[in-house]
Amino acid sequence: MSKVTWTGGIEHWTQKGDVKLFLWEKKASLNVPFAGTVFFVHGSSMASQPTFDLAVPGRPYSSAMDWFCDQGFDTWTMDNEGYGRSDKHRDINFDISNGADDLAAGSEYILKQTGAESLLMYGISSGALKAALFTERHPERVSKLALDAFVWTGEGSHTLDQRKKKLPEFLAKNRRPIDRAFVHSIFQRDHPGAADENTVNAFADAILTLDDSMPTGTYVDMCSRLPLVDPKNLPVPCIILRGEYDGIAGMDDLIQFFLQLPNMNKQFSVMRGISHASFQQKNYMMVYHILHSFFTLPEPAYKGES
Repeated sequence: MSKVTWTGGIEHWTQKGDVKLFLWEKKASLNVPFAGTVFFVHGSSMASQPTFDLAVPGRPYSSAMDWFCDQGFDTWTMDNEGYGRSDKHRDINFDISNGADDLAAGSEYILKQTGAESLLMYGISSGALKAALFTERHPERVSKLALDAFVWTGEGSHTLDQRKKKLPEFLAKNRRPIDRAFVHSIFQRDHPGAADENTVNAFADAILTLDDSMPTGTYVDMCSRLPLVDPKNLPVPCIILRGEYDGIAGMDDLIQFFLQLPNMNKQFSVMRGISHASFQQKNYMMVYHILHSFFTLPEPAYKGES
């Protein structure tokens, strides 16, 4: 396995009580107008930098952070407690509510560092659940919310149906081992061929550079405790992104969630040819453009009669 290092960004650290949390910042290009500040939130089985700042030779802008920086965004991401460079010492399984607490600490730090009034949030898979739960708790800190590979009640999720068979194992321990074969399984379970081999190998190298095990808390939550988020409590503009082949995000489940979002500045985007882990798919540039369009969409001049 090749050890991976990350360059071109700035390390930051903040505290959640006695817990140290790692943040990674890449600054907006000075060659284009400033567009805002994005906070990227990772999922259950990988830390932040492998997900959002991946380098793959011959794959332009494999780093989503680099692409969004070149469009004028300051970009930030953070390792949740129990992942990557953040603390792992507590004897807990680092569930979704705990991850939302991390985002509260991380967002407070980012807002103080940048002077931004609010953040553009993007979360994927369990990271989308953490981002949504955080937004319920702190809507004033979020200007727009993007939920990718999101799950609400779990209805229609064949991946979660399979995962539930191992729920007793996840409940019995706080961490689960991962290896290269596990990373490859993420891309094989729904629709083999949606991601290329070089990208999957680079992703595995990056993940395994930082971790050889992952917390079980998000798996337990997604298998046994859904729903964790009430769409009626999300007052901000929101986009739901759903990969065509994603086995986590049930289509009907997401549509019912979408219908209950109270802010009419909302979008639902089905992404052709994509399964799970959308930034590592062959169609990744399509995802960037959908997200960029939502983040840069002007506020409506007319909002109807109150």
